[in-house]
Amino acid sequence: MRKKCPRCGDFFWTQKKDQELCGEANAYGCAEYRFISRPPTRRSYTLREMREAFLSFFEKRGHKRIKPYPVVARWRDDLFFTHASIVDFQPYVTNGEIPPPANPLVISQPCLRFVDIDNVGPTFGRHLTIFEMGGHHAFNYPDKEVYWKDQTVRYHHEFVTQELGVDSEEVIYKEGVWSGGGNAGPCVESIVMGLELATLVFMKFKVVGEELVELPIRTVDTGYGIERYTWLSQGTPSCFQAVYGPLLDKVMREAGIPSPDYKVLSRLGELSGLLSLEREAVRLEARRRVAAEMGMELTDLEEVLKPIEKVFTVTDHTKSLIFMLAEGIVPSNMREGYLARLIIRRTYRLLRELSIEDKVLDIVDWQIDFWSKDFPHLRDMRNEIMEMLKVEVDKFKETLR
Repeated sequence: MRKKCPRCGDFFWTQKKDQELCGEANAYGCAEYRFISRPPTRRSYTLREMREAFLSFFEKRGHKRIKPYPVVARWRDDLFFTHASIVDFQPYVTNGEIPPPANPLVISQPCLRFVDIDNVGPTFGRHLTIFEMGGHHAFNYPDKEVYWKDQTVRYHHEFVTQELGVDSEEVIYKEGVWSGGGNAGPCVESIVMGLELATLVFMKFKVVGEELVELPIRTVDTGYGIERYTWLSQGTPSCFQAVYGPLLDKVMREAGIPSPDYKVLSRLGELSGLLSLEREAVRLEARRRVAAEMGMELTDLEEVLKPIEKVFTVTDHTKSLIFMLAEGIVPSNMREGYLARLIIRRTYRLLRELSIEDKVLDIVDWQIDFWSKDFPHLRDMRNEIMEMLKVEVDKFKETLR
């Protein structure tokens, strides 16, 4: 049934008659995360297992598996980085200038986004600078229909309920409009126990100035957050624990941060969907609630939390770095190089605040080891990554003197 959320104003679809709010954990306070410590999936998945579950599911349903494209979008003159799986096929495939590599296809694409960089860490993994977007794409031509809205939603629902084992009634679909990379269309977002997991976009327009021009090709553009599905399946307090596991623990030990109270961290995780640094009052209110529930002063809670947030941010940023540097980005004051320099300096400052700035090269080396099993080019580029990073860190050290 279709309803309107009285809090955020968005329309949504639910199977629950008594569902009043849209169910998304957001800054409007429409929900909290309910999957922390009680995951709704049949079993726990690592990121690698979740990626494979997603790709295999769609392969079995007639989609051809496509290797991921580079994270540096050198085929685009309007973007620096690949920030969604559909970017791989814009503008030439979506505009009908060239055929897609397969139709339909499925891909798990590493993506880089820096628009929410200040939220990386404090939101416990809802925001990341680097993530994998699982996309199943179908390109519908005037003379060849592959599939469109109904089948797209049906595929998603089958993946979540049949493949992962989530109760069908836990899945909410929230209506919206998506625009990006020069294209636009209506969309639905899938939400389970507060967590937005995927966006299913029905791309049918080209954005020309302020106008929407209908395209001859209607593209199914889906974005499944592979890290978020992994987090949902493990029910850990943060997405970072689900994705980085032993690597995160290693950085925590290097920083001398004791294991936090699991109850405190879990409650913070449940409320982390409400947090946004753009809405400071909401962030502080959520922290006050946790402090009061745990019988702590807000200042004491912040003292425990700040170092953990910094480690979260460092693990995210150092992964971003290895992917950028492995593709030949040279830190500089221009274009992609500026963003690489920004991430390096931001990481170094955070490590300095943790008093482990001398470990920056070690942490990057651990990241290369950790991700090379899935992305072997990182191992192949290890020497170049480490050399570029050392030069840039040494430059920044001189600046700080």
